[in-house]
Amino acid sequence: MNEKVTTLYDKYKRGSIDRRMFLKELVLTAGGTAAALAILPVLEKDDLIPGEFQQDDPDLITGFITYPGETGEMKAFQAYPKKGKKFAAVIVIHENRGLVPHIRDVAKRMAKEGFLALAPDALSPLGGTPEDISNVGEMFKKLEPEKTTKNFVAAVKYLKTSPLTTGKVGCTGFCWGGAMTNQVAVNAPDLDAAVPYYGMQPAEADVARIKAPVMAHYASNDERINAGIPAFEEALKKYNKEYKIFIYEGASHAFNNDSNAERYNPEAAKLAWGRTIGFFKEKLK
Repeated sequence: MNEKVTTLYDKYKRGSIDRRMFLKELVLTAGGTAAALAILPVLEKDDLIPGEFQQDDPDLITGFITYPGETGEMKAFQAYPKKGKKFAAVIVIHENRGLVPHIRDVAKRMAKEGFLALAPDALSPLGGTPEDISNVGEMFKKLEPEKTTKNFVAAVKYLKTSPLTTGKVGCTGFCWGGAMTNQVAVNAPDLDAAVPYYGMQPAEADVARIKAPVMAHYASNDERINAGIPAFEEALKKYNKEYKIFIYEGASHAFNNDSNAERYNPEAAKLAWGRTIGFFKEKLK
């Protein structure tokens, strides 16, 4: 599908434009009303595909837990290996669709690599991610940014003291979760590693507060997010931060999401995942 169309749809789902403006621009981008009406169901259908969700894994212990956050009890999906007593921990932060099956699956994949994975639900203050996520964007608009960040920073504290962990904690996230991963790195000085995927970068002044080494993944076809890379890298260098930045040619925003056929790029996803796991195994040992 045309990259301009999917970028436009992302803007709408993130709440940057309302539905009326989205439909107006879609007609212009698609080349007419008929073409826009043909494209719209495809976009919305792909956005709701549940993805290939791994069923119960005999090698993992999985389930939902709660931990104390800034706004009260935070719901989260947790997964860790059956073998072993203590594990390095990785927070997995979802996209702007909430804690959907795909993200729980990513947490399981992380656990299969030997980590305790915790995937918090940012929508916990509003009752949690609903089964029907068709209108979940409206829920995200109701979240208070500062309190939401503190809810994820609280996950670092929770994992630092959990009897199941070694005390080493990393964080990764995708899209909205990539931006939140950057904010966790800024606001949690005891975080041990951060791996944001195509996430909005923090302000230059905030980069000075980052203590954890950073590995950032970006897609080459992601103009809006990539516009912030130069300033981010300049700030990382200015404040002598440990970092790596990778840009995947031919990939689009959300290339790791294998539940979205339009965006998923298996080559980029595999390479980025391998780098992520290697980074966490190095920094969280």
